[in-house]
Amino acid sequence: MSVKPELVCPAGSLPALKQAIDHGADAVYMGLKDATNARNFAGLNFDVQSAKEGIRYAHAKGRKVLMAINTYAQAGEEKTWQRAVDTAASWGVDAVIMADMGLLDYAARTHPGLRRHLSVQGSATNYEAINFARDAFGIERAVLPRVLTIPQVEHVIQNTKVEIEVFGFGSLCVMVEGRCLLSSYATGESPNTAGVCSPAKAVRWQPGPDGLDARLSGILIDRYAPDENAGYPTLCKGRFNVNDETYYALEEPTSLNVMSVLPDLLRIGVSAIKVEGRQRSPAYVAEVTKTLRAAIDSAVTEGSRFHVKAPWQQALGKLSEGQQQTLGAYSRPWK
Repeated sequence: MSVKPELVCPAGSLPALKQAIDHGADAVYMGLKDATNARNFAGLNFDVQSAKEGIRYAHAKGRKVLMAINTYAQAGEEKTWQRAVDTAASWGVDAVIMADMGLLDYAARTHPGLRRHLSVQGSATNYEAINFARDAFGIERAVLPRVLTIPQVEHVIQNTKVEIEVFGFGSLCVMVEGRCLLSSYATGESPNTAGVCSPAKAVRWQPGPDGLDARLSGILIDRYAPDENAGYPTLCKGRFNVNDETYYALEEPTSLNVMSVLPDLLRIGVSAIKVEGRQRSPAYVAEVTKTLRAAIDSAVTEGSRFHVKAPWQQALGKLSEGQQQTLGAYSRPWK
């Protein structure tokens, strides 16, 4: 088999970071408490004290810390993003994850020794884009958007020397990451700029005669019956009335789970498998990390004899959106 890929897990808080490290993550990714990262939710992310403690904790156990500075710098506020890069370098993180080309250029010029990864928000879906970022900004890894089949991922890997990281578990994105305009249409903000799909200030749950209404900036996103669990409203996963039928018109709430194709991902040579979910709880991070750690290790050891064990599937099934799982774009049977 190929070299074992790194398991890269989310750290939206210090407790989540420690759970990821304790349960087998090779690396964690985190962000600051501001708009420089694409999970800028209230109550999440790191200040100076928690970041330094998290980095110390991870490095003491021989693990890596990656810092996401993966939104796009806004005109007139470039120094906020540049300071984030300076901060990452001063704290001794193992890499920064960035999408903005101007910021990548700043990091390459100002901190040439700081390892640079191209974020999924950079929306690089072909090897030409990745090789351009390598030649121009010295990136050493690229995170692929969740829109490519396994043969397409393999084609990218075969045509670049840049390490390739793919998503392995967590919420899907119906858009090509880095190009989403839906949330900004509804709220004036987006993950590319403000760092969140659905800003908390725009979210409202309102009881009504027909159930619980979930609204985003006043727009009705979903209506939940009394016996339904109310999800956090995001525009792409709402239920809408189309031609007198109400359903998930854009995307159903479901989670990506690549355990069944791990041998294929190892065979084609992916360098890292990433878990989505910096907005999730430490308990979620612990369970997903532990399960994928066991599955990846087993895939490396067993090769073609690998099979997904029922307890792994059950563990991740309980943590999936809508209790549903999919291979997403990795499997396109109509092609």
